[in-house]
Amino acid sequence: MTPRLGDIWVYLSASPLVWLTATLAAYQLALWISRLARQHPLANPVALAVSAIVAVLTVTGVPYDTYFAGAQFVHFLLGPATVALAIPLYAQFDRLRRMALPLAAALTAGSAAGAASAMAIAWLLGAEHSTVLSLAPKSVTAPIAMGIAERIGGLPSLTAVLVVTTGIVGAVIGPPLLRWLRVDDDAVAGFSIGVAAHGIGTARAFQMSESAGAFAGLAMGLNGLLTALLLPLALRLTGALP
Repeated sequence: MTPRLGDIWVYLSASPLVWLTATLAAYQLALWISRLARQHPLANPVALAVSAIVAVLTVTGVPYDTYFAGAQFVHFLLGPATVALAIPLYAQFDRLRRMALPLAAALTAGSAAGAASAMAIAWLLGAEHSTVLSLAPKSVTAPIAMGIAERIGGLPSLTAVLVVTTGIVGAVIGPPLLRWLRVDDDAVAGFSIGVAAHGIGTARAFQMSESAGAFAGLAMGLNGLLTALLLPLALRLTGALP
């Protein structure tokens, strides 16, 4: 860049509004690409938007803290957006009541399998103890997962990366895998994606149908609660924690 343009960029890059706009524009572009690709699993809007933002920050040399000063407004809205998931779920209340027992069994099995399999694979590959613990809450939504990681002796920053990666991978391979397994019930498909891939998976489930999104949101919330309550206890019982 020329000196004059460089001065302008230094001024703009320090403005929170620039990075808020960049985040919204990146997601809108990613959403357009996803629709153009007929919502192909590989054209996941979150993955595309994250890649675009990372590329911009890398090329411009802008620190993440500067970017987050603007993007934190979007981050703040995660809380209200999560609470708002109760609205479509309320419309499914009668069906939810009938499926309470199988959903509880699926939640318990899915939550345990998600944590145990990740930790076992990391341990077998020789990962450090802190890394193994950081993997345990990878299928839980990020704010809860980071709190769990800190409590059990993991690395919250590593857990955050693992959570996002898990969500993107789950959103990409979850729907085609469920179709391959011939799971044609939207409630079952959505709940499965929500347990395995938290918020990013829930967003993908809503693209499938409102019913799938509602059950994915339920699974995301319950998995976070169950993991926060039982994971530290399970680790202590197995000797993984002092």
